[in-house]
Amino acid sequence: MAAEWSALLLTCRRGQGAVSALQRELEVRRLRGALGPRPPALLLAVEDPWARLGSGGATLNALLVAAEHLSARAGCTVVTADVLRDARILILHMGRDFSFDDCGRAFTCLPAEEPGAPAEALVCNLDSLLGTMTHRLCVGSPPGVWVCSTDMLLTVPSAPGISWDGFQGVRVIAVPGSPVYARNHGVYLTDEQGLVRDIIYKGTEARIQQCAGPDGTVPLVCGIVFFSSDAAEQLLATHVIPPLDACTYMGLDSGAPPIQVTVPPWGMGPLATWVPPLCISVGSICTHSARFGWEKWWEGASSSRLAAPDKSLLSQLSLFFDIVLSMAGGMTEEDFVKGGSDASVRSARSVLWTALRGFPLSMACIPDASYDYMTTSASDHIRSLTLLPGSASHLRFCKTAHSHVDQPRLLEDGSSVTNCLLEGAVGLAAGSVIQHCHLQGPLEIGPGCLLSGLDADSSPALRGCPLRDVVLQGHHVRLRDLPCRVFTLTGRLDDWQSPVEEATYLNVPWPEFFQRTGIREGDLWDAETPRRSRCLLSARLFPVLHACQALGLQDVLWLLAPAGGADERLAHWRTAWRMSWQELLPCLDMAAELGTRQALFFLQGQRKVRRVLLGHQDSSLLPLARSAVHEGYHEAVLGTLDEVASTAGDAGVAARALACIAEVLGCMARGEGGLRSGPAANREWASAFGCLERGDIASGVRELAAERQKWMSRPALLVRAARHYEGAEQILVRQAVMSSCQFVTVGQSELPPLGHWVQVACPARLDLSGGWSDTPPITYEHGGAVVDVAVLVDGCRPIGARVRRIPTPELRLVSLSGAPPSQAVTELVCQELEHLQDYCQPHAPGALLKAAFICTQVVQFPSQKPLRVQLMESFGSGFEVHTWSKLPHGSGLGTSSILAGAVMASLYRAAGKAASTESLIHAVLHLEQRLTTGGGWQDQVGGLVPGIKIGRSKAQLPLRVEVEQIPVPDGFTQTLSDHLLLVYTGKTRLARNLLQDVVRNWYARLPSIVQNTDALVSNAEECAQALRQGDLPLIGKCLDRYWQQKKVMAPGCEPLAVGHMMDTLRPHVHGQCLAGAGGGGFLYVLTKAPRQREALQQILAGTEGLGNFSIHSIEVDTGGFSVEVVGCDTKDGAHPGEDRAV
Repeated sequence: MAAEWSALLLTCRRGQGAVSALQRELEVRRLRGALGPRPPALLLAVEDPWARLGSGGATLNALLVAAEHLSARAGCTVVTADVLRDARILILHMGRDFSFDDCGRAFTCLPAEEPGAPAEALVCNLDSLLGTMTHRLCVGSPPGVWVCSTDMLLTVPSAPGISWDGFQGVRVIAVPGSPVYARNHGVYLTDEQGLVRDIIYKGTEARIQQCAGPDGTVPLVCGIVFFSSDAAEQLLATHVIPPLDACTYMGLDSGAPPIQVTVPPWGMGPLATWVPPLCISVGSICTHSARFGWEKWWEGASSSRLAAPDKSLLSQLSLFFDIVLSMAGGMTEEDFVKGGSDASVRSARSVLWTALRGFPLSMACIPDASYDYMTTSASDHIRSLTLLPGSASHLRFCKTAHSHVDQPRLLEDGSSVTNCLLEGAVGLAAGSVIQHCHLQGPLEIGPGCLLSGLDADSSPALRGCPLRDVVLQGHHVRLRDLPCRVFTLTGRLDDWQSPVEEATYLNVPWPEFFQRTGIREGDLWDAETPRRSRCLLSARLFPVLHACQALGLQDVLWLLAPAGGADERLAHWRTAWRMSWQELLPCLDMAAELGTRQALFFLQGQRKVRRVLLGHQDSSLLPLARSAVHEGYHEAVLGTLDEVASTAGDAGVAARALACIAEVLGCMARGEGGLRSGPAANREWASAFGCLERGDIASGVRELAAERQKWMSRPALLVRAARHYEGAEQILVRQAVMSSCQFVTVGQSELPPLGHWVQVACPARLDLSGGWSDTPPITYEHGGAVVDVAVLVDGCRPIGARVRRIPTPELRLVSLSGAPPSQAVTELVCQELEHLQDYCQPHAPGALLKAAFICTQVVQFPSQKPLRVQLMESFGSGFEVHTWSKLPHGSGLGTSSILAGAVMASLYRAAGKAASTESLIHAVLHLEQRLTTGGGWQDQVGGLVPGIKIGRSKAQLPLRVEVEQIPVPDGFTQTLSDHLLLVYTGKTRLARNLLQDVVRNWYARLPSIVQNTDALVSNAEECAQALRQGDLPLIGKCLDRYWQQKKVMAPGCEPLAVGHMMDTLRPHVHGQCLAGAGGGGFLYVLTKAPRQREALQQILAGTEGLGNFSIHSIEVDTGGFSVEVVGCDTKDGAHPGEDRAV
């Protein structure tokens, strides 16, 4: 369940030039599916109209923008508040700059991966908050406006337990915290009804204790507010009333001067979020009020909430202290309005009081939630990225997230690497973090470090440099139109704003730093800079440009440990144009930084592609493919896949790489262009296919890539290209499976007399568990196990073939299907080799029989010798083949593969050859690959090996199937026969489409498919054990579980009528399952009572909507298939028909 947003807006401060980049980030998240199942129709990045607007002003402006756009979409010509009535709007505030991330707290990357996400992407704090708001906190809320800060790490349980019954007005969200933590944060004081009376920031211990609940915790302010539609409408109405009209872009465009609303010192901390942080003047002074004498002023103020500082220190409109506080029950109009510092402020507060005072302000405190404000302390930030989040979090942190690390053993536990490429020996100590870096070892990073934004060119400067307890960052800076790279270096324990006399730089007192480096105060601050303003924030430490040479990381690293050449380094540093962090902040290029992170993400993603494919890992590359398409990196990923396919030297790896290319092409079609499954024999691709057929994979991949470029212009062509890549993949799968030919051993036997029939009759098979795990490529990439039972249907073996030699050197092929009188007969005569050339087209007349002649090498194809010559030289005769199946098409009982085994067994014998059952099993695998039907091995195992057995294959090539007979208790075979029944559903399945989908999903390594394949194999082993024990109820559980597993493997394989039938039978059976791939055909049931054919017939006959069903008896066939020479037959074309099945 998820909240469905009408509009989602992300606000950012004016002057950063980032609004276009942020809009792109939002659009990418829409494409990724990260904004809920129904993404908002309105998705906007909104720039504040004034440089220092504040959270309240940003909220009012964003609300106006949302209302205006929704009004336009509704066909209105003016802004109307009516559009808010049923709207659900989410406003997220980017807020202030962040010392440790150039893209702000919202885009601070978390060390987390989301394996189940449809598209692979970095997980930012913004994404975490979006997930929390959309899928947890806001679920079930009425229409209205949610406002959320992005300056905190928030964890909320999956069921937050907020009641919306009878809700009116405005609601603030709180999380429980300790009174100790509250000393530096904000808490809500509420009454017994949960209505807010006051907001206390950095209060005294006694004041904080007034807010405590029975468990001793206090409700912490976490920066989230909900306005009902009525309250939002009233707030919106203030945008036309001076002086609040100046808070919006309309005010700016109308020429209104910016409003300046005084906020008390607490308004600059976490409570009044979204204020420029380390900014020149107010932000920097207020955030560290104690150090600048504010606390003395504060203590002497008559009202801890409302007294104002000097009028020159004017700040922004606060969401909490100018909007939300107006509704607090303990606030009086006089205190609130008169708390303003001048007439303009008092006027603004008066407007807000009048508009909002009538709305109740309630609080919801979320049990088990947690809140961690992202402070400007490096220690706090490093800790938040290296400690695991609480159990209620929807994220799972990992040591290495979206990174390629050559030597992961060098990363100590308690360290964190996110969006990085670490080549060679890169060691990272516990308590250190690396983000957005491409580093080349050997490197050693000590404890307490944060490295961010360093590229490969930085690595030489880092070698041998003692890194411990430092923050080292690379920044993209734009000086007007000049882009450049700047590196900053600070200590983990440094404070940005403490005066030089009290503070440290690189974790040592400033005097010690000056002595060690030779740098003087005059190098860092102008002479007129007041002493108390001389701090790390304003120190011009960081080289930006140099007149003579390029600057690099070494130009700040020398500050750590100046050794040889210190004087030269100092002189070089002094002659560079340097800037302070305070001066750099407005010049940070967020768009360039986001672009660099994106490029690095896909660079490490390309390494992941190589690692996963060449390492035969069960990791899905489909989410990465989707992201590459969404973000324009598909060509890079396609190039990497081409490289892997052409150089792997492994047909299995190359096949998977081609399947991944098909996925990328399918993603590029963006759901248009038709179905993914379809024909793949266009002549334009024939040359590339020919190379693959000849085993020249490298040339084949190159030709495929060249042809691909012609098919990239529109969705329909992309889908057709994807089909041909899947066709190319199947060529390589066939070659891999045909490695099983080495397990086919054919001996010599006596050639039967001319005209004598060699007849083979085979049972059908029931797959009791494990099916799909036998399907290539799953069977040789994962390993398979299938429990099969050979069965007679209505007392007979329903599948058979017979072959005889005939005087005429030709091939007569006769296929019969069904039982008289509706028996279908297909006859074909092949007199030339050309008549066999369509053997690899499954739907061509006689294709299976033609393929059998070729695979048994009775006929050599292709060959220079004509067919007649081959037949006369080798056998002195031609051949006549008859095949029959008394089962309906798509029965699910293994007909086609068992029939292939029957044909090959009879053909071998008629040609004077002999093959063991094991050889026949592998020969059928070979035949079905040549036939291009791509089947597995369970059917021939089930029909050619008698009784109850389990077949297994290992995750390796060459593919070999090993069969174990399952010993059962005495008499259990008959018991099983008495409890098994077949129900023909009347539905015909389309296994070909199911097979294509399953193979596609397997190659995509969807986590659900990989886990389900594991479960298929383990269930087969459990079923085998249940059979050994003769435990019918346990066998029934395995059948039911198997059916659920089949539905995961091939969604849609249960028609509605079949589901209805199974529901009807459930009370009477231990378990049930559709045979084979599902989708129709036969349903087999394990009844609770024996011999229930008549009882079930009556039950189903009395159930509406089941269609044309029939019930058939089955019994375990312990004899297996039979091969016999039966002599001449005077009635050509006849086949044993005395036993009838369906």
